[in-house]
Amino acid sequence: MKLLLVLLRKSPGLVVLAILAGVVSGASNAGLLALINTAIYTHQPWRDSRLVWSFVGLCLLLPTARAFSAYVLSVLGQNAVLELRTQLCRKILLAPLRKLEEIGSHRLLVALTQDVTTIVMALSALPLLFVQGAIVTGSLIYLGWLSGKVLVALLVFLTIGVVTYQVPMLRATAYQRRAREQADTLYAHFRAITGGVKELKLHSPRQNALIRDLDATGGVLKRFTVISSTIFSLASGWGQLLVFCMIGGVIFIVPAYAQVPMKTMTGYALILLYMMAPMETILDIIPNIARAKVSFQKVEELGISLERDLPPAARVIPAVPPQRGGWSSLELAGVTHAYHREREESSFTLGPIDFTLWPGEIVFLVGGNGSGKTTLAKLILGLYAPESGEVRFDERPVTDENRVEYMQRFSVVFSDFYLFDSLLGMESPDTDDQAARYLRQLHLDHKVRVEKGQLSTTELSQGQRKRLALLTAYLEDRAIYLFDEWAADQDPIFKEVFYLQLLPELKARGKTVIVISHDDHYYSMADRIIKLDYGRVEYDGSPDGFQYRPVEARLASAPEA
Repeated sequence: MKLLLVLLRKSPGLVVLAILAGVVSGASNAGLLALINTAIYTHQPWRDSRLVWSFVGLCLLLPTARAFSAYVLSVLGQNAVLELRTQLCRKILLAPLRKLEEIGSHRLLVALTQDVTTIVMALSALPLLFVQGAIVTGSLIYLGWLSGKVLVALLVFLTIGVVTYQVPMLRATAYQRRAREQADTLYAHFRAITGGVKELKLHSPRQNALIRDLDATGGVLKRFTVISSTIFSLASGWGQLLVFCMIGGVIFIVPAYAQVPMKTMTGYALILLYMMAPMETILDIIPNIARAKVSFQKVEELGISLERDLPPAARVIPAVPPQRGGWSSLELAGVTHAYHREREESSFTLGPIDFTLWPGEIVFLVGGNGSGKTTLAKLILGLYAPESGEVRFDERPVTDENRVEYMQRFSVVFSDFYLFDSLLGMESPDTDDQAARYLRQLHLDHKVRVEKGQLSTTELSQGQRKRLALLTAYLEDRAIYLFDEWAADQDPIFKEVFYLQLLPELKARGKTVIVISHDDHYYSMADRIIKLDYGRVEYDGSPDGFQYRPVEARLASAPEA
């Protein structure tokens, strides 16, 4: 079982020790039952000191061994879950951005939340499973000591029972796997609701269509879950029936064919009745283990998928410090990148792109929507690897071996930026003072404070949140800055501050600034303009030679289809 193998890989010695403690616990149970059975047929058992002290010793050994086994397995289980979650997060961070976009954030969220939670529940139940299994094993050993023939008959019966129990369990697991597949789709609907709630409120037909899709997916998920739960329940009931049949066989059938002493019959009845509770507990735990098996398989498949295109050297997060040193050039030579649209034969190809960026220049990257600006930005940043051509930094090709180091040269504020509530990775004695100074410059000092690297609030307007993202970029103090439509959410006054004050200040500090922008009346602030059109560089030069043509003029001059 893979869940147990996870524990064994983590700490094999402790797992073996915990299992041995469980075995001792089961043996103690069997010993206590044997003592009780002997005491019943012993005249004045309190006078037998050996019997009394054996009873006391086993009473002390039983809870101690059980508690020790449960504690060790519980710690190991939680450690394994923590490692599993951390490894998955690490693989997400290391995986190529394009791979993550293909997988979809909803699948990643299902794995990190639902799947990991299911695995936690199963691993938490493993200690109880081992303890109860040890009790059943110890009880069977005592039954064998009472009568070997009866034990053989019971083992044959148990084998038949296990086989007939596993058949419906496999069927239930198959339905559980199909239900898990539907959970991915359901989370995609949840993400559409939470991420697009404003758009949905403004479009009733879209709301109704999404609710219909949600109901359909939820209905299929419910059907598969109900079927699997029903089969699990029927299998559990069948298992309990087998236990009663086993007890009935020993009590009613065995005496009919063999002369069995009353003491032995009492021992049989006592042991079998005592075994009922552990057997029922095991039968209740097995469905949780089956669900965890499905979840573990999904997490494992996701992890393998994330690592599939990674070279071995890129499967560990490197401790690369920010790269703030000098540089001479950043060149894109024949770079291309293609988007293959699903359910369409056509694809959008960016490139080939050829240009060079230099230190200390302000470059405006312009073009219409869909022209490839954001894709080109990701290629410049190293988030996408070129399908052909090369990105060269200081005349050295950027490869998988040096890509992480290369990316540390950039500070970025994306159009779909994420704002962290603390200044992660920028801990230094003067961080708070620097942040306070920038907050005043960004006109946010009356809204936000920074104490020990923690932002007092991020509940602000979108424009103010972008200014906080800019604050983080300032504190990073990298060599190259990229702003993707940063000014789009700013008021006219602060938009002017951005273009006329902040950009020149960054340039004066020797920074290279790449600005993706549609604000054509500020193009004069650039040292250089690179214009994209349908994935190709249409213009690369100074603002003086750039002629901005509105979309109507471009459409009028376009050739007829």
